[in-house]
Amino acid sequence: MRTLYATIAGFLVAATATLGHAQIDPELPEYTPTQGVFGTLKSVGSDTLNNLMTLWTQEFTNFYPSVKPEIEGKGSSTAPPALIEGQSQFGPMSRKMKSSEMDKFEQRFGYKPVAIRSVIDCLAVYVHKDCPLDAISLPQVAMVFSVAGSDMTWGDLGVTDSTYANKPINLYGRNSASGTYGYFKKVALAKNDFKATVKEQPGSSAVVQAVATDRFSMGYSGIGYKTADVKVLKIAYDNGEEAFPPEAEYAYSGDYPIARFLYIYINFDARKALDPLRAEFIKLIFSQQGQEVVLNDGYFPITADIAREDLESLGLDTDF
Repeated sequence: MRTLYATIAGFLVAATATLGHAQIDPELPEYTPTQGVFGTLKSVGSDTLNNLMTLWTQEFTNFYPSVKPEIEGKGSSTAPPALIEGQSQFGPMSRKMKSSEMDKFEQRFGYKPVAIRSVIDCLAVYVHKDCPLDAISLPQVAMVFSVAGSDMTWGDLGVTDSTYANKPINLYGRNSASGTYGYFKKVALAKNDFKATVKEQPGSSAVVQAVATDRFSMGYSGIGYKTADVKVLKIAYDNGEEAFPPEAEYAYSGDYPIARFLYIYINFDARKALDPLRAEFIKLIFSQQGQEVVLNDGYFPITADIAREDLESLGLDTDF
């Protein structure tokens, strides 16, 4: 099962050597503003990234007050068509584009879109703050949320508390337009379909809010949406193995099983220079100020090495 995480784990292990804990890589540059940046900054895509895109644009407009941001977060599946139709400059996604989405883009423009890895997220499994359960394994997650398992009670997960043991687990999740929905299905559910009893919510925060108000509930959402009214479960790769919390050091080391990059896709023609508005916004994301926003919003920052790779893919300066 660990092979499912090999790609991201390689990057995160490298990050461990650089950072170890949630802190900003000192090699990332301070952002300094330039001239000639104006216009409307349009972003359409991931709800998970909606908060970050809003916070980044707020930081950006502090440097460029004439820039007008328009941020729409209705799910990762809305990002590719918005880029293709020219309705956005940025397509935030909490999953990678599917090959079919990439193909449609390439048919239109003759080249593929470019993705930047803007942040590291732990997809968390949430329960009510009073729930006695503290840890779960990926096989158990699949049994709880997917058709691979029957309808389950808390006792099926080893909970002996009489208040919980015989109560059914009420399930909350995202809708199918969400990249989080797709990622959780692929990685946590081993591609099994969700149970019909999973109550689909319109956004990441809505899942957490639902769990907070339902004592016998379990849901999944990004770690950046955690509140005081919910608890996140430690997760193990397999039954009987050590479970780890969704914290920075375990995301970077690969010990936490469902850590992921959050992406921003861009329509970039390598034969042309990126326009100043998009270029400067991306530089801001990969700066000390941009990754400070990441930390403050509850996510984990990327390393300078990742920033250099992604800036280079867009023909931007990597001299730091």
